[in-house]
Formats: sequence, C-alpha cells, structure tokens
Amino acid sequence: TVTFNFAASSELATQIDERAPADVYASADLGNMAKLTDAGGHATQPVVFATNLAEIVVAAGNPTGITGVADLADDDLIVVQCAPEVPCGKYATQVFDNAGVTVTPKSLEENVKSVVTKVTLGEADAGIVYATDVTAAGAAAEGVEIPADINVLAEYPMVALAEAPNPEAAQAFIDFVVGPQGQEILAAYGFHEP
Repeated sequence: TVTFNFAASSELATQIDERAPADVYASADLGNMAKLTDAGGHATQPVVFATNLAEIVVAAGNPTGITGVADLADDDLIVVQCAPEVPCGKYATQVFDNAGVTVTPKSLEENVKSVVTKVTLGEADAGIVYATDVTAAGAAAEGVEIPADINVLAEYPMVALAEAPNPEAAQAFIDFVVGPQGQEILAAYGFHEP
C-alpha cells in the first residue's frame, strides 16, 4: 500500500526537514531536491523519473483569445502563477525571461493546482502550469503551447530518504516508477521520459 502526500515540492521538502515520516521524496525540480540532499536527507542518489513542459492554461474555449506568452504581458488580463519558491513559479519566471516579456501576476499561488483552479473557475484568465496539469483539468481547461525555444524542461527527481521508516519499500517504489510499467503509467498522463 502506498500513501501519497501531494503538495508543492518546497513544502514537502520542509515537511521532511521537520521530520515528517516519509520513505520517498519526489520533486518537480532539481533545486528542491538539492536542498534536501545538501542537508543529508537522502539514503540513495536522486534519479530523474520523468520530465514535463510548461504550458499556458486557459479556460475551456480560450475566452480571452490568448495565443502565446507575449499575450500574458497585457495588464488587462488576470494572470496567476505559482509563488517563486514553488517549482512552477520558477519555471514561469524562466519562460517570461526567455520570452523577454514582463508579466505581473495578480496572485502568487502555493501550488500548481491552485493556478489551474483559479483559471477553470474563471477567477483568472491564464497561468503557467505543467502540460500534464492542463491534461488533468480535462474539459474545464485548454492549453496554449509554449514554443520550445522559450520553454523550460521540468525534471522530476526522486530519492529514498535517510530516515525512511521502510527503506526496502522505498527502493521498490523507486524501481517501479523508473521501470517500464511505471514509465508507461506516467506516459499515459502526459509525462515524458527522463
């Protein structure tokens, strides 16, 4: 039996640092993983198990007609993004920098799900999320692709934790995720291979 705890990668790393019981840590970026491993919180070396791309999320039908990243600089649009310490917030900032646009988000959200929710509820016009989050939103949202030359590749590493209550199961879970069956499941949800 596997019990999951989903939150922003930065929040999960803090929980682990504060001794929350966990066997495996999976992060949406390399930076938060480095913080954990630099502090000695790992029992194994991190392994990248999936990758993802950033995408603009808009409500179904794209009511404001957003066609690309440059459109998000329009001050009349309500753009939301993740807070800077959250991986999706870092990636959004990188996309804006790569595109050479200045976007002033109307709010900074604690995680990517909050960005998607604000957009699908009509509280925001757009946000930068992961392509997999647009897919997961189903009919409530649409994605506007970000060109490869300004997009970022999100790498997702995972590691068995130094204080894992069940280290054997931790390694078995990692082996499953990076193995053929785990990769097939991830691909079904839109993730790319490492």
